[in-house]
Amino acid sequence: MGKLVALVLLGVGLSLVGEMFLAFRERVNASREVEPVEPENCHLIEELESGSEDIDILPSGLAFISSLQVCWSLLEVHSRPCLPGYHQWRLQNGKYCCLIFLLEASSQRGIRLYEGLKYPGMPNFAPDEPGKIFLMDLNEQNPRAQALEISGGFDKELFNPHGISIFIDKDNTVYLYVVNHPHMKSTVEIFKFEEQQRSLVYLKTIKHELLKSVNDIVVLGPEQFYATRDHYFTNSLLSFFEMILDLRWTYVLFYSPREVKVVAKGFCSANGITVSADQKYVYVADVAAKNIHIMEKHDNWDLTQLKVLRIQNVLSEKPRVSTVYANNGSVLQGTSVASVYHGKILIGTVFHKTLYCEL
Repeated sequence: MGKLVALVLLGVGLSLVGEMFLAFRERVNASREVEPVEPENCHLIEELESGSEDIDILPSGLAFISSLQVCWSLLEVHSRPCLPGYHQWRLQNGKYCCLIFLLEASSQRGIRLYEGLKYPGMPNFAPDEPGKIFLMDLNEQNPRAQALEISGGFDKELFNPHGISIFIDKDNTVYLYVVNHPHMKSTVEIFKFEEQQRSLVYLKTIKHELLKSVNDIVVLGPEQFYATRDHYFTNSLLSFFEMILDLRWTYVLFYSPREVKVVAKGFCSANGITVSADQKYVYVADVAAKNIHIMEKHDNWDLTQLKVLRIQNVLSEKPRVSTVYANNGSVLQGTSVASVYHGKILIGTVFHKTLYCEL
């Protein structure tokens, strides 16, 4: 009798796990087919082939680009599938480590990366290839990316840049705030931009116990910013179960030298964040829920949710939004950001290529 009860409980447990996994596949659009939408005048940026996770553009047209510089090479695809419709794809970063990912078999593309993989949770296994900040002048006819030199005693070997945000002071000095992940932790680095020398001067590192699994940042004043936490757990395995179980434990925090606090919570995975031109409203992308939260900013820096925009029917004949670019993985994989300047668009990825288009 005891064995029968154990088998029944095991069957119920496996059924629940299977149901949650199928729901997770649905949330991340694991089985969708993407119909390409591509402007005529597009080309890849040669200097950016190993990631361009975030992009921020000055009013003058100078674009800052964060690049993880993690060069993954494909080693093999196991002939035996590990799950129905999936194969294991082994990725290796130099001589340091191999990771095993699940990849979905596609009738059109053969095998493609399983959607939902993102950083953090993907450490920098190549200390001899640290991350970099690139600069592009979008006013040029054929803009090219150049890596910015960093001075001021910054430890470049531990540089794993993620989200970035520009702040322009009253005297027009440009500061670049960068989310960094040294040793799989989260800090915010502050740099001063020297336009004539095309370089960055390191000023300060910000650390705090609430700055964990930080994804993106938007700066509103000197050392005053909002930041998103995209995973509650910092352990990769627990983060995976966090996504499967659809735990809504991530948040947006506000940081200043005087006060650090959580100002919005209940997100599946708080990801990209930006602010309106008048700084009255903050926009937060919840990538797992496919939502954009519109929040009102108060004088005490608290946020009140005004509206949730759910992106619906993007791939249908009557989408609720217009699509200016879409690709099935043949050109870009793991797109993370798109920034527009005067009819030009830069599209970045987590650890793949970068596309420049004229709309």
